[in-house]
Amino acid sequence: MINDSLRQLLRHHLAWWGLRRFASDPDYFAWQRQQFSPDDLKQLAWHVERKREGDRHDEIAFYDLAAHPKIFPVLYSQRYDYYEAIAPRVAAHCGEATSILDFGCGLGILTSFCAHMFPKKSFVGVDRSSASIAVAREQADRLGLRNLRFDCMDGDAQRLSGCYDLVVATHALLQAEHDPGLPSRSWRTFERGPESAPQLSFEQRTGLGRRLDNLIEVLCSGGRMILFEKTRQLARRVPFQRALAARGLQPLEPLIPIRYYSVEERVDDGPYYWLQRGNQKGIAWDESPEPDEGHPFSSETIALRTDPERPLYENHWPSAQAAWEQLVDREVLAETTRQQLDGRQVHVERGQLPGFQYLYCANTFDQRQLVIVEQARAAMLEVYYEEILRGLF
Repeated sequence: MINDSLRQLLRHHLAWWGLRRFASDPDYFAWQRQQFSPDDLKQLAWHVERKREGDRHDEIAFYDLAAHPKIFPVLYSQRYDYYEAIAPRVAAHCGEATSILDFGCGLGILTSFCAHMFPKKSFVGVDRSSASIAVAREQADRLGLRNLRFDCMDGDAQRLSGCYDLVVATHALLQAEHDPGLPSRSWRTFERGPESAPQLSFEQRTGLGRRLDNLIEVLCSGGRMILFEKTRQLARRVPFQRALAARGLQPLEPLIPIRYYSVEERVDDGPYYWLQRGNQKGIAWDESPEPDEGHPFSSETIALRTDPERPLYENHWPSAQAAWEQLVDREVLAETTRQQLDGRQVHVERGQLPGFQYLYCANTFDQRQLVIVEQARAAMLEVYYEEILRGLF
């Protein structure tokens, strides 16, 4: 839990950086248009697209642009809730360390907050964006932080130096958001095979392996890590955790999924990892789907339906698989299983059970969907089934 005094310190810190919290998209974008010219917005949009589709040089160019004093308060205000969710957790663990490395520190907003909280601890922030590091150094001087140093270096191409008993990396190890991750054995299961080749491929194409190895080299014996990446999807979480386990890291506490808002958009992120390297007693790695908001199909769930325009039952969560498996009297009317170009295996199935018809979809990247309607509305599922098939071919 975040106490009120810590929350107020963090909000004061974010305000000092020029960040503002917005609860509505219209208010945020109105402020953005006040701060940016049409040319600024056009340039930003171009760099965002290049960052999404380009290589590491395009990514660095985006963050160099984002570090401009006119731009960063507006862009990073979208991450206001992110800082409220993460900064207090990181700060709490900094008190247990002596030397702290923030890998991929960006402008140093999080790093400078922790360094201010713990003036007797030694902090180093590294990032490959030279413009971000320039801003971070300037701001640290303005804050009078003598226990904080920033270095510009690329963790993909350069080796880190030093020895730290706490390494922090938040949204810095696995930025390849377009990469779907590691597929399951088949559409029927969430389990991944033990083969090493797919895991190695994932670590190489995302750069995760290089960055992790670099961090492990500077982690002191018995040192600990705080990691927070975009790995909420099981297909990304499993290979991420296997990469950690292969390097001798294990959780010290249960993994914490984090939910925050980017203005109005809900972001389900994380999990938040608190790790230690070594053979100490820890928590076992878990490769099962996390609990979701779906419900089993039963007469009780049908009775709870209040909108006659909606299906009797609808589940778009991983738990839809368990609900589908509970339909023991189902009769399959049509089904298709396809292997797509990206390696994703997709299964689509339309069937019936006494009084009802259902449509079930599953793939090897953990997406599940089950829809059940009355027999009188079976035609809508037939149309839906054909639409999905057209999208597969």
